[in-house]
Amino acid sequence: MTRPVWVLNGPNLGRLGSREPDVYGSTSYAALTERCRALGAELDFAVEVRETNDEGELVRWLHAAADGSIPVVLNPGAFTHYSYALRDAAAQRTAPLIEVHISNPYAREEFRHTSVIAAVASGTIAGFGIGSYLLALRSLAAEQG
Repeated sequence: MTRPVWVLNGPNLGRLGSREPDVYGSTSYAALTERCRALGAELDFAVEVRETNDEGELVRWLHAAADGSIPVVLNPGAFTHYSYALRDAAAQRTAPLIEVHISNPYAREEFRHTSVIAAVASGTIAGFGIGSYLLALRSLAAEQG
């Protein structure tokens, strides 16, 4: 039976491929979506990938995931560092939630060194480019057996 997994992306991630390729790589958002879905299919997941620049929408998606006990791979983007609303929504999780980042926040500007999400996530994977998402999906598969 295929299990649902949501890959949720915060602000500016829809611009992958054109946004600061020296930091975020040249993989487009469409290619990220395809790679997540393809790996998900191999892992028996029905992966749904979403992106929004709207904090409230991301909070609503996390509420829906909690209500449905749906595992989440979350790249909060800039919300990572200051959105207590997102942190509180993530804390309501009823299934694993893995925070991901394409770049390594600790190798960047100091304000990026703090994640308000990390303390309520199952774990964090960062610095492996698009591979961070794939590692998170593999981690969910291993955890859920």
